[in-house]
This record gives sequence, C-alpha cells and structure tokens, in this order.
Amino acid sequence: MTRLFVFGIGYTARVFARRKLAEGWQVHGTTRGEDKAKALRGEGFDISLFSGNERADDVCDELRRATHLLVSIGPGEEGDPVLACHGDEIAAAPDLDWIGYLSTVGVYGDHAGAWVGEDSAPNPKSKRSVLRLQAENDWLALGRTSGKAVHVFRLAGIYGPRRGPLENVLRGKARRIVKPGQVFNRIHVDDIATVLEASVARPRAGGIYNVADDEPAPPQDVVEHACKLTGVDLPPEVAFEDADLSPMGRSFYGENKRVSNRLIKEELGVTLAYPTYREGMAGLAASAKR
Repeated sequence: MTRLFVFGIGYTARVFARRKLAEGWQVHGTTRGEDKAKALRGEGFDISLFSGNERADDVCDELRRATHLLVSIGPGEEGDPVLACHGDEIAAAPDLDWIGYLSTVGVYGDHAGAWVGEDSAPNPKSKRSVLRLQAENDWLALGRTSGKAVHVFRLAGIYGPRRGPLENVLRGKARRIVKPGQVFNRIHVDDIATVLEASVARPRAGGIYNVADDEPAPPQDVVEHACKLTGVDLPPEVAFEDADLSPMGRSFYGENKRVSNRLIKEELGVTLAYPTYREGMAGLAASAKR
C-alpha cells in the first residue's frame, strides 16, 4: 500500500493529502491540537499529535511504514523540529521513496526586481528565511547521507479558497499599498498540489523547484482586480512609507524579485491551472458567488 506521511496537515499540505486520499493512498499526518486532529480524522486522515518538541512513538511507527513524506512545518530557532525529533527514523525508513520539503522563495532575498531561478544563489535577509535555508540544507544533507530522494519546493505567496487578496477584499480587510517597482509572485494552492504530484511521478534526488505563477505583479494591481471581480469599492492607495505595517509585513516589501517557474514546466511537465492571479481570482470569485 502507498502510504503518505505529512508533518503538518495545514492549509497547503491538506490539498495534496486530500488528492492522495481520494486515490486510495493511506494518509497519516500530524497537527498540534486535538480539536484540529478531530476535524482531520473526520475527513478520513489518520492523525497523530506532534508538538515539535519531542519524539512521538506513534509517529515513529508510521514513519517506518511510509512510502512518501511531506514536510510542511517551518523551522524554529533551534532548527528543523522534524529532523530534531524524527530524523533518525526518516533516514532509516525502509520504504521511503520520496520526501518533499515545503520552503519559500524568501530564501533568495532581494534582487531589486530581477528574475531569479533555482540556480540563483540564495541570499536570505529575514531571520525566518535564513532559518528556512538552513532547514533546506539540512534536509538535502539527510538525503545525501541516507540515500533518500529529498526534494525542496520554494513556494511563492500562497492563495486559494478563504485565503489571499480576494478573501481580504470580501472581508473588507484589503489594503492597496503602493511601493513603486515592487512585485510579488503568487501561487494557487491547487497548483502547489499539482507540482507535488508531478514530482512524485518524476522524483529527482536533491531537486529544488520554484513553485510560482507566470506573472509577478504589483500587489495594488492584484487588489484592484479582486475589487473589480467582486464589485467591492476600491480601497484608497496608501504609500508604503505611510503604511502601518507589522515588522513581518514590512519585511515582505523589503524583498523584490521575479521568480522563474521554468523548471517545473520543463522538467516536471506541469501546466498551471492558474498561471496568473487573474485566472486564480476568477475561479475563486465564481465559487464565492455560488
């Protein structure tokens, strides 16, 4: 039997896990709280609680049987919690054919709006991106020493049902912050799952992939498009210098780059269902009207 283990069945990993469950895979995952665990069990997943602070015996048992592993838990100050607690079991898992680690395009840092690809040297600026890059390297090192096929997926800004600019517009929380020259890539959560499926079908040990859409765009343009689709009044423009942003929100605007997705298309044969924010938001707007 094909067995997927997911560390952290959250917003993104859940879409991929649901697809595999529908195909007849056994899916076992982790979450931190019992309420979330109960809801996930109701969807057909086998769930263990994992705090990230200590080794769990039931997780060890499932890892020994896993054929595929997806890691959707971020690193902390002390490093990657999955590797710290269960790295030995993962390295020794006898049937584990594919490991996917979800990272971020933030590891590239700021490139003043220039294009970056998987061959661009990472240069993370924020502390969280520095930790992500170290976690990437630690997972790739585990792959080399254990012989396991580890893959790193650097995700752009994730959006989809109930999450992202269109949802913010519908909730009256959208802001049109303008910083001249600033662009971001995005990626629909369904397209992330498609990329993961393509990698499972064509594993390449040590593979690193940018998972991003075709069109990096200014954030204010995306908000304007969402308002047009929903009929919501356009919020006023706010200059970046005048925007009351959290330190994390401000740090996002400190990194400006265009992320190439060429490799997922050429190597994995992926065709994005939502190649730009326009297609993605059109689908979300149509669903919201039902």
